[in-house]
Amino acid sequence: MHKFVPSKFEEIFKKHALTHSNALTSEEVSLLLKSNRQPKDYKGWLAAWTEWKILYILCKEKNGLLRKDTVRAVYDGSLFERMEKERLSAKKIE
Repeated sequence: MHKFVPSKFEEIFKKHALTHSNALTSEEVSLLLKSNRQPKDYKGWLAAWTEWKILYILCKEKNGLLRKDTVRAVYDGSLFERMEKERLSAKKIE
């Protein structure tokens, strides 16, 4: 089990959020994955790519940005609760 390290989390956005300081584009997610690969760890590459790409696809905003607070919600366990609230809120608007 991995422990959440706030400084490492912040580092992701300092290094890779080039377009917007608090969000990642699809291209920035790809660059993040490439820069963190371990040599010849093909299973790790696939696992990381799958996790980040699914997160991006499910949680990006209409403008294609994956917000920092959304990524943080993965780590604190609140992402799915938040997604459900957004879904219910959108349903009420319809």
